[in-house]
Amino acid sequence: MIIAKNIRKSFGNLEVLKGIDLEIKKGEVVSIVGSSGAGKTTLLQILGTLDLADSGDLSISNSKTQTLSRSNLADFRNKNIGFVFQFHRLLPEYTAIENVMMPAWIAGLSDTDATVKSEALLKDLGLGHRLDHLPSELSGGEQQRVAVARALVNEPKVLLADEPSGNLDSENATQLHDLFFELRDRLGITIVIVTHNEDLAARADRTLRMSDGAIA
Repeated sequence: MIIAKNIRKSFGNLEVLKGIDLEIKKGEVVSIVGSSGAGKTTLLQILGTLDLADSGDLSISNSKTQTLSRSNLADFRNKNIGFVFQFHRLLPEYTAIENVMMPAWIAGLSDTDATVKSEALLKDLGLGHRLDHLPSELSGGEQQRVAVARALVNEPKVLLADEPSGNLDSENATQLHDLFFELRDRLGITIVIVTHNEDLAARADRTLRMSDGAIA
């Protein structure tokens, strides 16, 4: 599903990624761990095409992302990659269902189709009674589940998560972690998680440990 070869990235004179090579299989859950500043988030952003490597090759689902134009890359990302961040980044003026519908609208779905898909996802995640609530009216765990639904609405092949449970209490964190593995088992989605949570990292099929811009 993901093949990265010799990925390098610098910011000024600081080389953050020093020739990363990795392969991640379809349906695999991979955790990326390491100390702060090791390059984990930078790597995740490049795998998600939110940032571009200075050099190296990246293929996702047999598509060589570096060959895509800026607009085609944005379209590819919208349809193939879902993101869950530590901070849910929900739009505060929109309801739960409207937040989930955003990527579907961008992908060109009609209001009717976007509504049907978003409502089904939120109900599946136990939020059927919260469709019309604003983010400020939801608990932290509920907000993060809305963010997961938003990441899934376009049925992506890959889900990338950056410290997804970092702002949740232990109960909600465990529920979110369970959800990731349920999604993998049910949908066959490939999941890459950057985390400091040792319990979550230990549950992954494979753990990659980063140190000083390289995979140890």
